Amino acid sequence: MLKYVNTDIVFQEIPDEVSLAINISNCPCRCPGCHSHYLWEDIGTLLDEHTIDTFVAKYGKDITCFAFMGGDAAPTEVNQLARYIHEAYPQYKVGWYSGRLRIPSVIKKTDFDYIKVGPYIRHLGPLGKATTNQRMYKQNDEGTFDDITYRFWKK
Repeated sequence: MLKYVNTDIVFQEIPDEVSLAINISNCPCRCPGCHSHYLWEDIGTLLDEHTIDTFVAKYGKDITCFAFMGGDAAPTEVNQLARYIHEAYPQYKVGWYSGRLRIPSVIKKTDFDYIKVGPYIRHLGPLGKATTNQRMYKQNDEGTFDDITYRFWKK
């Protein structure tokens, strides 16, 4: 069961999008140096289709994207919500921040517009550093994914 702890409207996590970042709890990755230790706990409010409907009613045109921040303990459920958003609300993009090295094979990647993979490794830095191990991918018109990590790097 997916649970979320909080949300925020953000501008940097998904390039060119105004995203509702949904912080999902029960993270199994437990990256050393994690800035969100509280998300390691199995806490929060149920995240399901009804919750998505509530967010759409509340934020409407104020957002362009849903960004699932975590959910690695229940990737199939994250995928189901991504599919639901695309079917019920095709005007929104969907992104997923995963701490895993690879997306599990149970995931249908084309249900997402953006996928970030990779655990946080302190000495390599976050997405904003060219030395990062993390990668952000954007689905292109052919249904494959392009690495757009460079868009986060400071010039």
